[in-house]
Amino acid sequence: MFKKILYKYWLKYKKYRFRKENKKLGTFISKESKGYQNVSFEGKNSIPERCNFSGKISIGYGTTLGYNNMLMGDVSIGKYCQIGADVAIHTTNHPINYLSTYINKQLFNGELKKLKTTNKVVVGNDVWIGHNVIIVGNVTIGNGAILAAGSVVTKDVPSYTIVTGIPAKPLKKRFSEKIISQIEALEWWNKTEKELEEIKPLFFKNLDKIQDLYQ
Repeated sequence: MFKKILYKYWLKYKKYRFRKENKKLGTFISKESKGYQNVSFEGKNSIPERCNFSGKISIGYGTTLGYNNMLMGDVSIGKYCQIGADVAIHTTNHPINYLSTYINKQLFNGELKKLKTTNKVVVGNDVWIGHNVIIVGNVTIGNGAILAAGSVVTKDVPSYTIVTGIPAKPLKKRFSEKIISQIEALEWWNKTEKELEEIKPLFFKNLDKIQDLYQ
């Protein structure tokens, strides 16, 4: 009994230390979230209440999550992404080509769990994921993409493309192909704060009706 109590407090302290160490890098992690020890945080991240993590997960610099996010499996998220509330990313799936999809321990002591399939979800940089979006399967989201609220994403999303619907389909490109190429070449998300200050005017340009980022 004493060992169980001691172990419980040790886990609690371990979580506290993890949050404290990441806070030094500018990352806030709510103690009301679970599984965040499974995550590699790059810095200046924000993890609010009721987020749940399980698997191999990495979150890039400056990326912020929303309330009640769920990230499960092999997930990589780039820098400066914004994720809305109630977003779920699942990279694992129940077996669908076998007698049963049931994998809980109540059947064969959970041996069927090994039949689960595991994929990978890669989210690029500067991606905006709206409220209540679900991403499943083996999916890559390109840089600068926008996933509209309520969308279910089952296929790759090209860079700087807005998708919407169930299943999600492309609505339009955000910019001209030339501007997209220029932004991809610029890779602003990899620049230092000093370098970002030097190109700050670019962030205040309305790119909707122009053909060149630098005009």
